Amino acid sequence: MAAWLAGACGGSQTVDAPRAAESPPTAAGTPATDAPRAAPAAKPEPAGAEAVNAKPVPISKAPFGNADGKEIVLYTLTSASGLVAKVMTYGATVTELHVPDKAGELGDVVLGYDNLDGYLKNSPYFGSTVGRVANRIKNAQFQLEGKTYKLSANAGAHSLHGGTKGWDKVVWDAEATETPDGPSVKLTYVSKDGEEGYPGTVTAVTTYTLTSKNELKVEMSATTDKTTIINMAHHSYWNLGGHGSGPVTEHELTLHADSYTPPDASLVPSGQVKPVKGTPLDFTTAKTIGKDLKAAGGKPVGYDHNLVVSGDPHKLREVARAKDPKTGRVLTVEADQPGVQFYTGNFLDGSITGKGGAVYNQYSGFCLEPQKFPNSINIPAWKDEVILKPGQRYAQTTVFRFTTE
Repeated sequence: MAAWLAGACGGSQTVDAPRAAESPPTAAGTPATDAPRAAPAAKPEPAGAEAVNAKPVPISKAPFGNADGKEIVLYTLTSASGLVAKVMTYGATVTELHVPDKAGELGDVVLGYDNLDGYLKNSPYFGSTVGRVANRIKNAQFQLEGKTYKLSANAGAHSLHGGTKGWDKVVWDAEATETPDGPSVKLTYVSKDGEEGYPGTVTAVTTYTLTSKNELKVEMSATTDKTTIINMAHHSYWNLGGHGSGPVTEHELTLHADSYTPPDASLVPSGQVKPVKGTPLDFTTAKTIGKDLKAAGGKPVGYDHNLVVSGDPHKLREVARAKDPKTGRVLTVEADQPGVQFYTGNFLDGSITGKGGAVYNQYSGFCLEPQKFPNSINIPAWKDEVILKPGQRYAQTTVFRFTTE
């Protein structure tokens, strides 16, 4: 198994070719919206003429508060097929995503807050871009090119999702563009050398595109001026019944993963890889999230595990499929990363009141976070995956596709 893993994860997923030129942003003055945009009412027409409804505006933006002395902007993307996504510049965060159920009714399927204040005060990474390094780094330190780097310990003794002020808690620059695939917003953040203890000045980009194929496409990239480590991830909490519809334990889930990296009691993998067969982690055949939830153990109880995704670890392929039987909504996830962190909102405890007054209790949402393996930099067989050098480009793509049954 160790030899297989070294072969699967032995090379950093970097690209030496330069980044393609970006399309120009949309024209200024696009009207702002605060709710999913419905088609406007038809204008009165002369007698005998047919009324024609105007098409929804693909991209709009509105102010969403202030953080770090900067205005936060909320972008609304509306696809040709009618999906609506809202993305804010604080944390490059998806705040809403409205997709149809089997009756064609739109529903918001991601957890979050109605206003910026909630994200500033108490957000467990709702919908955010996490980095520089997603997941946990053991004992909040690592060695790179003979030097030891010490990070913020914000999860017990460990560093989690980039530290005390990771990329989910900073303000990104943004520009929106109408692309052939659909409306898109590109967010950019420059992380300075030494930020949260990491070496190198890193320019990170997250681009969200809402496609006409009922997809939310998430593309992430990064470059650096000094050798560093990168492992970005998107962190939406999904509830296909609607963000305030209760626990996701009856969702049916398939994970295309025959093995996983067992964590210790503090949720950090040690470098072992074991088969999922015979364990609660076996989702190779669809089963409800709640079926073996208690058997997964943990404090608090639930899933918070990295699984090894089957297939080529650096090619876009299907990672997971989730279905809510009540609404008929189906989420299919594709990604080009070696692992996926499956998390069931174990730490949600009812203390968070989210959008529309919804109370988020334990298991109110689940996360599927394609990424490199947690703590990779401290595991000899995995570390090359997360090292990024000058002249290289980190890149990853995740596609969230919505259908109904």
